[in-house]
Amino acid sequence: MVILQGGVGKSTVSCQLAHGLARDQDLQVGLLDIDICGPSVPTIMGLVGETVHKSNLGLSPVYTEENLAVMSIGFLVDDQDQAVIWRGDKKSGMIKQFLKDVHWDQLDILLIDTPPGTSDEHLSINTYLKQVGIDGALIVTTPQEVALLDVRKEINFCRKAGIRVLGVIENMAGFVCPSCKGSSEIFNSSTGGAERMATEMGVPFLGRLPLDPALLKACESGTSFFEAAVETSPTLSALNELQSTLLARIAST
Repeated sequence: MVILQGGVGKSTVSCQLAHGLARDQDLQVGLLDIDICGPSVPTIMGLVGETVHKSNLGLSPVYTEENLAVMSIGFLVDDQDQAVIWRGDKKSGMIKQFLKDVHWDQLDILLIDTPPGTSDEHLSINTYLKQVGIDGALIVTTPQEVALLDVRKEINFCRKAGIRVLGVIENMAGFVCPSCKGSSEIFNSSTGGAERMATEMGVPFLGRLPLDPALLKACESGTSFFEAAVETSPTLSALNELQSTLLARIAST
């Protein structure tokens, strides 16, 4: 079980990682969206309008592939523009239901997309999963210091909660022109970016994901970036490397 934290492309990374992992037909992959107030996973996964069915085994997740199951509060509201205004105890109850009452079947890996910050959802998921164990947290950031300020807090939260930090990913890390192949730093950091921050905090740095218009289109259309991207895309190469590194770090736990 891997928790993804952040707030700057975290859902994009979690959804594309799920797509990437599911390319291995021998892996059973689950993606759980516990961003109760701002669920974006149904849109990115192309599942808007899907509903959850109940059987004698429990709630059935929505399958985007035969080996990729998805669950989100977005499947349980009638209107995607409807605001979910819940206090902490009700959010915690919903998260518990996602874990206890959903028939996930036999999963090899469960990716959990969390909301930004260190709030009730993070405390709840950590409490409910303590018995079965969490492999670690994957933290997503962008290069600028205003994003890194929050990431430092999230790393400290993981340490206090006893959650291993699998690593930090720097999203939107420059743009490589597909024509001239020149690289531009769109969000330049005044403090050295995620790699320097990770070194200072003593956590692994897993790499950079450059901006890619094809990734935006894939998320907007609800398709897999692995199918939409050109083979020479630096972002595709970075995602493939991230997936391999993630699996290796999970195997070492």
